Amino acid sequence: MEGEGIIHRQVEANGIQIHLAEKGEGPPVLLLHGFPELWYSWRHQILGLAARGFRALAPDLRGYGDSSAPPDAASYSVLHIVGDIVALLDALALPQVFLVGHDWGALIAWYMCLFRPDRVRALVNLSVAFSPFLHRNPNGKLVDYFRSHYGDDYYICKFQEPGVIEAAFAHIGTRNALRRFFCYKGTNHLTEQENASLPPSWLSEEDISYYISKFEKSGFTGPVNYYRCLDLNWELGAPWYSAQITVPVKFIVGDKDLTYHYPGIQDYLHKGGFKQDVPLLEEVVVMEGVAHFVNQEKPREVTEHIYNFFNKFSLLASKL
Repeated sequence: MEGEGIIHRQVEANGIQIHLAEKGEGPPVLLLHGFPELWYSWRHQILGLAARGFRALAPDLRGYGDSSAPPDAASYSVLHIVGDIVALLDALALPQVFLVGHDWGALIAWYMCLFRPDRVRALVNLSVAFSPFLHRNPNGKLVDYFRSHYGDDYYICKFQEPGVIEAAFAHIGTRNALRRFFCYKGTNHLTEQENASLPPSWLSEEDISYYISKFEKSGFTGPVNYYRCLDLNWELGAPWYSAQITVPVKFIVGDKDLTYHYPGIQDYLHKGGFKQDVPLLEEVVVMEGVAHFVNQEKPREVTEHIYNFFNKFSLLASKL
């Protein structure tokens, strides 16, 4: 992305250093990446939104890339991550932003809207839908749910024991570990991947090399610690059980995404449950033939969806 005019800087916030990539002037859009990703996952949207009159801001989340990576797994709870985001907005003197999230970034964005809806003008979330189940399922903790449905070999379950998955990634190498995740498609739960020796068509060798360089530097422990806080988040989410999301929302998911094939999720998205929990939900977009990394697989289409949704609010504000 050299020569594209993207500015990089370190911002001190919430007691850590957060690496921030940004471009453009205008209404701010904060883009939150998922696993195993970086600010770089939004490279297409940064350029596209900046060209359309927005200020695009994409941090490396805590534990990733060039941001700080505290060693304690418990330092990766949603309260810590949302705290990072609020502190980052304060450091940038931004009282409110448009918010976009994907994968873990989507989950963090839902929590942001629960904890601090005053800081979010509107939200576009990708891949991971909101559900009270995510933060306080009364029938049991999340890791037990995944284990009962998919077994001990499911990746979320395998991530729980400190050091185990890190050793596995070290054994196969960073390149193969990343390719295995990026090549995932369909509903195979990331146990075995086909053709993982080659990057997917939407990633160039330059792209994969950038990811590799950063993960070889910072490692996988910080990113995996997000999963190790799932049950802690379940406990911390108790005060918000049954709370609604009260900001305007657009949700996008690929029909080949594993998250679109979780038990009951399609009924939840399309038969009223999602709208009940997210009353200002304006649209659910299911993109055909698209798997999990939707913002990189279909960058132009996703950028257009984001722009069209947020631009309505910008136009409204300009008329007030």
